[in-house]
Amino acid sequence: MPDRAAPGSKLTLVVGGARSGKSAHAESLVTACPAPWTYIATAQAYDDEMRERIALHRARRGEGWTTVDAPLDLVGAIEALPDGRPVLIDCLTLWLSNHMLAERDIEAECRGLADVLSRPRGPWFVVSNEVGQGIVPDNALARRFRDGAGRLNQQVAAVAGMVLLMVAGLPLKVK
Repeated sequence: MPDRAAPGSKLTLVVGGARSGKSAHAESLVTACPAPWTYIATAQAYDDEMRERIALHRARRGEGWTTVDAPLDLVGAIEALPDGRPVLIDCLTLWLSNHMLAERDIEAECRGLADVLSRPRGPWFVVSNEVGQGIVPDNALARRFRDGAGRLNQQVAAVAGMVLLMVAGLPLKVK
């Protein structure tokens, strides 16, 4: 995919494995910008563990944040953002799994998302999981998710001005 990022693009992709420090680092990048900040959450609380994770994320963010829940309509939530507002979108892989469970057209949804992300109207930070560095999953659904996440990350990285890979809590600049 060609790099469609405008020179000086204000989109940053923060990608890494589970518990690599992606969200905390992305939050620190956003809060280095003037408030108010917008957090677009893609998680859905289907069980007690996920409710607890969401509560911990909210508590860690503290004051100055507006939270927008967008488990499926991420494009609409992004399009509704005011110009110039620092934004954190967390996370693309949860958004992807939501679409897979809803049996949506994954390729079309990802293309639409990459298109809207290619035109940031402020400092935008996107978190996603790197899921392709492990073993090949043993079932078709998990392989489909891994492949979809890999393609989505490539599409977003292509339009981002900066890509950071988180490893053990440390950001490595990839782009």
